[in-house]
Amino acid sequence: MRRTSVRRAPRVVVALFAGLLLTACGNGGYEPAGPFRPLPEGAPPEVGPPAPTAPAPVDPAQPGSGEQEGDPNVVASGLSIPTGLVLLPDGTAIVGERDTGRLLQVFPDRSPARELMTVPGIDTAGDGGLLGLALSPTFAEDGLLFAYVSTATDNRVVRFPIGGTPNPVLTGIPRGETGNGGGLLTGADGALYVGTGDAGDPALAADPASLAGKVLRIDIFGRPVLGADPVFSRGHRDVTALCQDEERLYATDEARQGADEFDVVTAAGDGAPLLEIAPAEGGLGGCAVANGTVFLGALDGQRVHVITLDENGVPVDGAGDEVLGGSYGRLRTVVLDAQGALWVTTSNRDGIGTPAEDDDKVLRIQPPGGQPTSPL
Repeated sequence: MRRTSVRRAPRVVVALFAGLLLTACGNGGYEPAGPFRPLPEGAPPEVGPPAPTAPAPVDPAQPGSGEQEGDPNVVASGLSIPTGLVLLPDGTAIVGERDTGRLLQVFPDRSPARELMTVPGIDTAGDGGLLGLALSPTFAEDGLLFAYVSTATDNRVVRFPIGGTPNPVLTGIPRGETGNGGGLLTGADGALYVGTGDAGDPALAADPASLAGKVLRIDIFGRPVLGADPVFSRGHRDVTALCQDEERLYATDEARQGADEFDVVTAAGDGAPLLEIAPAEGGLGGCAVANGTVFLGALDGQRVHVITLDENGVPVDGAGDEVLGGSYGRLRTVVLDAQGALWVTTSNRDGIGTPAEDDDKVLRIQPPGGQPTSPL
């Protein structure tokens, strides 16, 4: 597989970005609360977040309040290390805070964010915490969310309805002071893909018997899909994000040689790097892909890398570009919505960044015809 290095590129103008978008098992830490039923108590839509037409606003002085004035790209501010983010069918988003376990509903019209619940039992030592979110493939019927979390004893995947008790789905993923992974994706095939880290021990990534340093493929109950091995890909250092287009599964990974990698992930493979990003421009924490364009959130690089793929899924030479460079500090999760807008979370309160008074934020960068995006 060809490996391409991303060169440092100048900021792109708003028009370029808009065009791209338009084409665009242990048991420590949790106790089960009974077996999951096909539907949580209460028939839909009661199992989902309350309708955005009548949100119960958070105190504006508290984290999670939106902004009615100021930067039009900011849909929520005052959060604490927002990491996981999923889009709901109604166009709103649920965002999870890494160190508190809080889940908040965020609105594209910049209405005040709504606190939904707190996921319990999270241990934030090292780079642990609430690290990823995904919707059930049948969310409209069951209202279930999945979360990748660190406990005091392991990393694990849990599931729950909004306001409900987290139940274990997959436990016993090795936990370390570093390399805890956290990628989580509901695939187009209905399977749950889980990206893990090597917990600081490279030997675990190569060990087929370990869940560390892998991309795992399981069903919604934590079982291997169709009885196959849950290990879909191995040999990874620290898979922090997963994304998928019509043909391929991708992962962001921290390479042991210092450069971050954007990998194509194949069944029984080792994660083939499509491109490398230098440490000063890397710290990859999020990925989104649509119509041959990849968006990579970079913590250390404080930007979103924009990469064009050819018809074979290979990065086009010299196509590396960027948006939001230096405008909002450390950037992590990136998600594309149905309107082609890019949702991005900042990570300036993670002990490494330099937070502004209103950090951390959730951004929504508008597609053509939307509000202005002057900070680009």
